[in-house]
Amino acid sequence: MSIEFFGDKLKSVRKSRHLTQLELSKRLDVSKGTISAYEQSLSYPSIETLTRLCFILDTSADYLLGISDDLPFKMGGLTDEQVESVLQFVSVIEKANEINDRAEISGNL
Repeated sequence: MSIEFFGDKLKSVRKSRHLTQLELSKRLDVSKGTISAYEQSLSYPSIETLTRLCFILDTSADYLLGISDDLPFKMGGLTDEQVESVLQFVSVIEKANEINDRAEISGNL
């Protein structure tokens, strides 16, 4: 995890969404100075604020916190029904992976 790059990643994602610090601060209900401090890695958001940041910027906490270097798949252009279908599909895949993992563990005993 590379928390020291949080500010750079936040700034990059914010700019890619064509938002100014002021616009993001208003949507997040914090001061422009707070956004500036985040982007300079002088301070870090609370979990609640990080969650809201991810929602507003349509990104993941994993990406912003340096856990993953992959930008998440953007679902912003999808309808609510399409997003729900994608989430259900992901859930099915996760369950299938769990079953496969259990089968492998059982087979190795």
